[in-house]
Amino acid sequence: MAHEAQSIIRLLVVLLFLGCIMIWIMMPTNTFNLKWFPKIRGKADPTYFGAQGETILMYTFPVLLIATLGCVYLHIAKKSSNESNIEIRNGKKHGTTIWNRPMLVKGPLGIVSITEIAFLLMFIALLVWSFTTYLHIGFKTVAKTAAEYGNTVEQEKLYSVGIWLGLVGNICLAFLFFPVTRGSSVLPIFGLTSEGCIKYHIWLGHILMAIFTTHGICYITYWASTNKMSEMLIWTKDGVSNLAGEISLLAGLFLWIATIPRIRRKFFELFFYTHHLYIIFIIFYIFHVDISFSFTMLPSFYLFLVDRFLRFLQSRRGVRLLSSRILPCEGVELNFSKGHGLTYNPTSVMFINVPSISKLQWHPFTVTSNSKLEPEKLSVVIKCGGAWTQKLYQLLSNPSPIGRLGISVEGPYGPASTNYLRHDTLVMVSGGSGITPFFSIIRELIYLSNTFKCKTPNIVLICSFKNTSCLSMLDLILPISGTCDISNIQLQIEAYITRDKEFKPDTPIHPQTLWLKPNPSDEPIHAMLGPNSWLWLGAIISSSFIIFLIIIGVITRYYIFPIDHNTNAIFSDPLRAFLNMLVICVSIAVVSSVAVLWNKQNAKEAKQIQNLEGSSPTVSPSSMIYNADRELESLPYQSLVEATNVHYGQRPDLKSKSFISRENIFDIFTRISIYLYELKSLFCFAGLLFEMKGSSVGVLVSGPKQMRQEVASICSSGLVENLHFESISFTW
Repeated sequence: MAHEAQSIIRLLVVLLFLGCIMIWIMMPTNTFNLKWFPKIRGKADPTYFGAQGETILMYTFPVLLIATLGCVYLHIAKKSSNESNIEIRNGKKHGTTIWNRPMLVKGPLGIVSITEIAFLLMFIALLVWSFTTYLHIGFKTVAKTAAEYGNTVEQEKLYSVGIWLGLVGNICLAFLFFPVTRGSSVLPIFGLTSEGCIKYHIWLGHILMAIFTTHGICYITYWASTNKMSEMLIWTKDGVSNLAGEISLLAGLFLWIATIPRIRRKFFELFFYTHHLYIIFIIFYIFHVDISFSFTMLPSFYLFLVDRFLRFLQSRRGVRLLSSRILPCEGVELNFSKGHGLTYNPTSVMFINVPSISKLQWHPFTVTSNSKLEPEKLSVVIKCGGAWTQKLYQLLSNPSPIGRLGISVEGPYGPASTNYLRHDTLVMVSGGSGITPFFSIIRELIYLSNTFKCKTPNIVLICSFKNTSCLSMLDLILPISGTCDISNIQLQIEAYITRDKEFKPDTPIHPQTLWLKPNPSDEPIHAMLGPNSWLWLGAIISSSFIIFLIIIGVITRYYIFPIDHNTNAIFSDPLRAFLNMLVICVSIAVVSSVAVLWNKQNAKEAKQIQNLEGSSPTVSPSSMIYNADRELESLPYQSLVEATNVHYGQRPDLKSKSFISRENIFDIFTRISIYLYELKSLFCFAGLLFEMKGSSVGVLVSGPKQMRQEVASICSSGLVENLHFESISFTW
């Protein structure tokens, strides 16, 4: 029944989505403007919703309905996730099609698949269609309009092009906030995650700002040619407010400039803080175009506001940091207390804020723990790579250990489902700290093999590190307790140390564990909306929107409508826009707060301090730090050591069958060139070519951009048909 319900909901979502796209396609045409729109406007009663009634019905309502249905779909999928995984492994495999194979691996777009290229071309075609249709229809009357306003034909054409560019740019704005809604219920329906969609947000942002900048230049040029520069300062009570549009455009330009890759890399804080100018950009955009037209782009921003306020509520809480494993390679593993009701999938991401370092900076890190294998703990690994991470490492590795570290978190966020079991073999290629996403995948397979006794894919982990001390990262494959059994999975690790020519006995390669003393007020990380979080999110989206409609309907009926129709006065459009924005924010804030408080009341047992003394080491009372050598004597760690081959300063033997030697499960013929990427001291694989026996081989890559591109090139070459590529990265 669960699968049938999911299929029905997905069908409804697809139909609604296609309906929304059809509206966007028809929007520039005379059929829409002269036939459809007047009929819809005639049925929409202006007494309660004013001029925005028809745009709410056509643009906002369908998308929010999709989001609500998506919540129901994801709730059903979450309940049946384990059964689906076992069914996939027992024969119901769904192979990756050619459409998901990388098509472009180098260039300004990053690594993109055939499907992504197809949708990008269709989106560009929609923009071109809309603009050319506006041109075709508008230029028919441009001579008449020019004579009416005393302009030349060229001036009138310039003015008209400016208008139509603004209308086309609004299409980009309508999609802009979907990719950055971390807890989105829309993206997972299409198999997407917020982290994986960042590149779509970047594409949309560049196209949007290019169009809006040209839109502004057209108007400034028109005003200059007609000696009407004073119109730049117009803020009308009724109609388009030019000054508001200029403020919005300036905010967008400052934000856009800060996204230049060189500026973003060298001045990340500038990039981070200027991105908050989106608030000014959106507010003055609404003042510029009026609230009735703004509802065409409101759905994605509405969902973003819901997600942003829920993240705000979560970030107000201090979380319980239990321990930290300090790595010799300047890295740390943070182990948090977690509520039993919080579940997440492998490769999930959590955003972390340490107020003692910076109260405003939030940084994303991959969750390395598994919510089923470790029901009371959540872990992330952080490698030094900047000023913020360096300060965190210094705090935790200080010879005078701290007793407590105040931390706030947002998340975790991740894929709604995973399909690693559909592969016969998983090849994981990583460089440096890029290995961390693979920890959660390996732990997930350990859990499935031990709990359901099902056959899991053979795992090949190929990782390159800078020096010998980085081998301590491999200790983090197993949880801090080290009690899990890895004998049921087939794991082979090939580690390459590129700077050291041989093992250095004096180099520490094992982590130290620092046990902390959290405050009683610190809370375990738990699901903000409880175990049924998707249903609660759907209730928040639908309830807040209904409340908004009721409140704005009452305000319009008893305050705005009498002024517009019973007096000679005209109700101010900026005031109308302000009231709508205020009611939207209040509706979302009230409903979200009630939902969070309700679930917090029901989850009081999660606040109890979890007793981890059973897994704590026996150390002197005066010391909170101990070395992890004792744990390495356990059977799981012995198995991990036996599965690891370390290569120092050498290339692998291309002909060696001992490269993968566990009971001759499969043979790999590989050619790997490992060299130092001097610019950033990163290690890249220049090429990867292998063949495996089996019907499906998943190739996962995480690390430097050049390494990801090289691996993607191999998978997209078509030399081996059974390779299925997936890149895991925060950047594009």
